[in-house]
Amino acid sequence: MKHFFTILILSFISVTFFQTSTAATVDTINIYSNVMRKNIRCVVILPESYKIKTHNYPVVYLLHGHSGNYSDWISKVPQVKNYADEFDEMIVCPDGHVNSWYFDSEVDTTIKYETYISSEVPHYIDSAYKTISDRKARAICGLSMGGHGALFIAWRHSDIFGAAGSMSGVVDLSHFKNQYQLINVLGDTIKNYETWQKSSVINVVETATYKQPALIIDCGIKDIFINANQELHKKLLGLKIPHDYIERPGEHNWQYWKNAIQYQLLFFNKFFNNSQAE
Repeated sequence: MKHFFTILILSFISVTFFQTSTAATVDTINIYSNVMRKNIRCVVILPESYKIKTHNYPVVYLLHGHSGNYSDWISKVPQVKNYADEFDEMIVCPDGHVNSWYFDSEVDTTIKYETYISSEVPHYIDSAYKTISDRKARAICGLSMGGHGALFIAWRHSDIFGAAGSMSGVVDLSHFKNQYQLINVLGDTIKNYETWQKSSVINVVETATYKQPALIIDCGIKDIFINANQELHKKLLGLKIPHDYIERPGEHNWQYWKNAIQYQLLFFNKFFNNSQAE
């Protein structure tokens, strides 16, 4: 009996060690922005295989929402580490400031997050890690403000990102002119009317792009932004722009996003695999 318990304990230790030693690695780093002249924090999630394999990896850039920061996803949805392992890909969570909306602001020159996310962050990640440096191996997605930012950036920089996704995205800014500190980034709604128009995703998709990114849009039916997401879906259908659109029971909260991120990452994994097969 004593021998049996010894084996049992050793087996438990072995299983525990295996589980803890085969988890993704989470690093918090600084990525310097030349355009904003400052270091900005970023979470980088590396799959377990990164330590032992020599191949290069696709990357998903995962954006936070309004009033959030780079650590939101890993602290509130730690399961993203498991998805990095499951899909054998890197996940990068850059900081987009609490209310930058991922724009290069015309009224506040200290805010240059479109350039930072679309150029400086991917350039650093590609230089520091084993990545596939190609649009076909880069995707970008986010929640709320980050959902808008992901679609906005991917459409305008489709030479960098081959796929994009939004979860509960604020895709039409015109409905929220006096909210979420948008006026601090885009300026006066009358004087800067054209800026407001060209900054909303629902209008951006009408403009020409290098190559249309693969799109996935997800929003809960009780979300405060569901109407705008439905309108975007209708517009994309009218423009004959291919996309995946998902509505499920849910509200504008982490419970919904914890579920939604699985669909986004599965979509990107299929995109990466299909791109490699081409």
